[in-house]
Amino acid sequence: MARTLSFLLLLPGLCGNSISGGQPSSTNTPGDLNYELPTANYETQDSYKAGPIGILFQMVHIFLHTVQPNAFPEDIFRKVIQKMFEPSVDFDKPENIILALKVLNYEIGIIICALLGLLFVILMPLVGYFFCVCRCCNKCGGKMHQRQKENGPFQRKCFAISLLVICIIISFGIFCGFVANHSVRTRIKRTRILANSNFKDLRTLLNQTPEQIQFILAQYNTTKDKAFSDLNSINSLLGGGIHERLRPSVIPVLDEIKSMVTVIKETKKALESTKGSLQSLRDGTAQLSSNLTDVKASIQRSLSDPTCSVHPASETCNSIRTSLSQLEGNLDLSQLPPVDRELNNVNNVLRTDLDGLVQKGYQSFNDIPKRVQHQTKNIVADVKSILNSIGSSVDDVTQQIPIESTLSKFAVHINNTESRIHRSLHTLEEYDSYWWLGGLVICSLLTLIVIFYYLGLLCGVCGYDRQATPTRRGCISHTGGVFLMVGVGLSFLFCWILMIIVIVTFVIGTNVEKLICESYANRKLFQVLDTPYLLNENWQYYLSGIIFNKSDIRLTFGQVYSDCKNNRGVYATLHLENRFNISKHLNINEHTESISNEFENLNINFNIVLLDTAGRTNLEDFAACGIDKINYATYLSQTGKHPVKVNLLSFAYDLETKANHLPPGNLRQSLKRDAETIKMIHRLQIIPMEQSLGTLRQSIKTLQHISNGLMDRIAKILTSLDSAQNFITNNITSVINDETKKYVKTIVGYFEQYLLWAEFSIREKMVSCKPVATALDSAVNVLLCGYVVSPLNLFWFGIGKATVFLLPALIFAVKLAKYYRRMDSEDVYDDPLHR
Repeated sequence: MARTLSFLLLLPGLCGNSISGGQPSSTNTPGDLNYELPTANYETQDSYKAGPIGILFQMVHIFLHTVQPNAFPEDIFRKVIQKMFEPSVDFDKPENIILALKVLNYEIGIIICALLGLLFVILMPLVGYFFCVCRCCNKCGGKMHQRQKENGPFQRKCFAISLLVICIIISFGIFCGFVANHSVRTRIKRTRILANSNFKDLRTLLNQTPEQIQFILAQYNTTKDKAFSDLNSINSLLGGGIHERLRPSVIPVLDEIKSMVTVIKETKKALESTKGSLQSLRDGTAQLSSNLTDVKASIQRSLSDPTCSVHPASETCNSIRTSLSQLEGNLDLSQLPPVDRELNNVNNVLRTDLDGLVQKGYQSFNDIPKRVQHQTKNIVADVKSILNSIGSSVDDVTQQIPIESTLSKFAVHINNTESRIHRSLHTLEEYDSYWWLGGLVICSLLTLIVIFYYLGLLCGVCGYDRQATPTRRGCISHTGGVFLMVGVGLSFLFCWILMIIVIVTFVIGTNVEKLICESYANRKLFQVLDTPYLLNENWQYYLSGIIFNKSDIRLTFGQVYSDCKNNRGVYATLHLENRFNISKHLNINEHTESISNEFENLNINFNIVLLDTAGRTNLEDFAACGIDKINYATYLSQTGKHPVKVNLLSFAYDLETKANHLPPGNLRQSLKRDAETIKMIHRLQIIPMEQSLGTLRQSIKTLQHISNGLMDRIAKILTSLDSAQNFITNNITSVINDETKKYVKTIVGYFEQYLLWAEFSIREKMVSCKPVATALDSAVNVLLCGYVVSPLNLFWFGIGKATVFLLPALIFAVKLAKYYRRMDSEDVYDDPLHR
């Protein structure tokens, strides 16, 4: 335990003159960086489990608590330690007498039990001696004569049952002794395994420390690569950020202007279609009017045939003659003004490449990332130089840790300690064999005594004959009585020796359990050791005095043990910031200020023109092209009419029908030819004119839709354009500053998080002293208390119980032997039923 504690105190050398800082809020870095310091897997278990024998140990602990219910005497322990450091102690001083009385008061339960044991040791040989003398003088039951009593059978049964119960209790005590002795048998082997495991963990700790330092340094390169990647991508990160900030104000306006280009083209197309349709309709109307006049004249000539004067043909001819008035045009194209002026205006608008001007606006806006990258080349190079200097600073800090020399010293120390322990184990194995052999002899001796009692009971009960008189008892029954007396003799002979062993082991084991094991388990032992000025009258805190030569730093055994138990780094555990402040050496502020200063000198010039004057004029000219003044109602009214007042196809079929009612001849044939002519006019002229009317109507509707609110729409676009241009002009500087700050914060954030993580790792994780706490637990909790004290206490508990119960056992054995042994004489008793 002392060597383990000294190793714990020497561990600060692993950090030499290094390390400290504040704990970061998170060990995760921005972006996709995620650091995790490599951790070691230690072999030694954190806790000790006794296994099934633990139930017996717990039973002993309950007995100890009953014997010694007092709490750990912290004040007494402190004063005793203080007296130990004094060069000479005057026991006549009142305070020393009071201290002795307090010790006696605390140990009163143990003292009483020890005194009772001493009384047992003193009286048992004397009683055995006088008992032997009396028996030899035929006293104390030595005379081989049994007086027959009325309740004799009942007493015999009671004595037998009582002795059996006591033998069972003694057997349980012997069982505890054998179990404890067997546990001791494997103690050295388990100690060797435990020691090897602890030393292996300590070497793992020392071997892992350089790897952790290299990992911390390597992570800086990862962080720097990430930052360099962001610096190389400044066009998309910083320029893209500026672009995205301006985008909501710029892109909608440019999109509206771009859509207006499409509208202008659609307007031209509709006007051209309207002009073409009007010309086609005018030409078609003139040709249709001429053709209809000719066909009317032809029909009238046919109706002048004499056949029309004869009834009933005259009625048919008159009907045809009356319907000829329907063969006239229905369109009045004179009401539809031409659109040449509007078309010329639109063509003049299209002479300016508005689409190209809009694309220039897009290009001017989308070139922001490229301009940012071009104008920040020198700044990016300077920032990269600063980041490289941060890496040099981290490397310098880690170089200040004398890790290799310190580790080599500790490796030598561990090897020497391990060699001494292994050499000691060979000696301990020899003493352990003596201990095991002595325990085996003691348990075997008690086993021999209780076996005689069991044999006596077995032979006595099985060989007892109720009909036999005391002088005529059988050989088996007599042998049972002899076995009982042999057990009595052995009890008198050895029980006081066994009690001496029980007293010695009881006093030692109980005090070690109560004063060391329990106080170590509940940490009160550390509280005593942490008492100011206890271990050194000039030092307030002993550990800080040893490590820093400044005893006013609050560094306690309990805190160090707890931190090591929780796998905390030795830097934070031993408060090494009082020797070397890593926060000062890994200060990110000076580096972040340098980076920020570099970007404060950033001067990015943007000349973003969304649409020049020519583009604005072009939009205004389109708004004044005149399409909003076209009489769309007249156009829609005329285009909704049929080219002819009558459906020529229906008229032709009706004419054929009427011609068929006429007598055969020239009149009928001529009218049929005129009907065919009308059909041809419908096919060749009416259908194309109807298509032209439909095209004209659709073009007019398109123009009407475009012209509806055209002035307001263009005015709104121009207003939005002015607003977006003003926003860019007035806010571009603030947008650049804001995005630059965010960009710098991201770059700096990588290294802030890295340095915080590095500081946290060195302070809290690197050189974790958990194996030291585990080694201390192994030395005290496992080796001393688990492997030595607990089996020792179980041993004296079992042997002591068996030894104490030998006293009532020999009493009942002596009483019962009288009923089993063959007597030399007997009382005369006539009633055989009472025999």
